[in-house]
Amino acid sequence: MKKSLVLVIIMFLGTLSSVNAQKFAGLQKSPTDISYAKKDRNAKPEIKVVYSRPQKKGRKIFGSLAAYDKVWRTGADEATEIRFSQDVKMGDKAIKTGTYSLFTIPGEKEWTIIINSDLDSWGAYSYDKSKDVARIKVPVASGDELEVFSIAFKKVDKGYHMVMGWDTTRVEVPFYL
Repeated sequence: MKKSLVLVIIMFLGTLSSVNAQKFAGLQKSPTDISYAKKDRNAKPEIKVVYSRPQKKGRKIFGSLAAYDKVWRTGADEATEIRFSQDVKMGDKAIKTGTYSLFTIPGEKEWTIIINSDLDSWGAYSYDKSKDVARIKVPVASGDELEVFSIAFKKVDKGYHMVMGWDTTRVEVPFYL
């Protein structure tokens, strides 16, 4: 009995040492966030966006860090994901229920918003235009300076506008249910 108890204690201590040896990653430089479009606080989301939030940190953003006229992952790290719980229209472009990547092409006066079927890609390095589901152009507006890239939804008649902002740049993407 004593030998088996000693054996159990040795196994337990061995397990503890392997748990203590586990390495964990540090904090993300661009933390992941989620933005929801929902009817009310307790409702399931009609649109859900999962994205990483890069910070300005004194850098020039649009036209530099996020180059004009080039596909951008719309945030940092992995390409931004957008999920629709029902069929929607982005402007007048029909999009089926499902999960997609959200890419953008920033411009000085307008942005191209891209819904793409390729998932789990890092950045926009493997972006494949042939997998685009829908594209629209939206005008650029300006607002107060935002240090951190942000996405939010505002309710409009028959749907939502997804508002993206960083630095002093703002764009609104219309989604209709």
